[in-house]
Amino acid sequence: MNRIKNSFFSKPFLESLFFIQNKWHQYGVLVHTLRVLYYILKAGEFKFFAAGVLHDIGKPFCAYKKDDEDREFGEYSFTDHEERSYEIIKDWPFVSEYTKKIVRYHYLIRDIVKSKEEDLLRYERKKKIWETLDLELKKDLEKFMLFDDLGKGKKRR
Repeated sequence: MNRIKNSFFSKPFLESLFFIQNKWHQYGVLVHTLRVLYYILKAGEFKFFAAGVLHDIGKPFCAYKKDDEDREFGEYSFTDHEERSYEIIKDWPFVSEYTKKIVRYHYLIRDIVKSKEEDLLRYERKKKIWETLDLELKKDLEKFMLFDDLGKGKKRR
């Protein structure tokens, strides 16, 4: 797991929270999160509300410039941000286990597809995790991914 630990007042934390993520997100983490919540509420899928609030809570803490493309466009990468988000909330007694699972695995489907092309060892690890999840959770993760995608807005470039 990526071990970047940005502080609340670091440039990567503040920029990614308020202004910029990557080419896939039109908005920073905060506006993206609010948009995800809007689409969850619009669809009446209230069981996803807490996960919508918390799914990217770890992103600003692990924002970093991964490669030349990030540096060229002033963008960030967020490797394993979903695990960082889960690490933050895992011991919170007021968050349900269901919500914790949605937060922890919300990027798993996309990660499996992406890593199959780029990193076969990561692909195998992520595929094994997927195989341990029950069918209902898999369906909910697919549905949540749609809200997450709607929250991204237009692709930046």
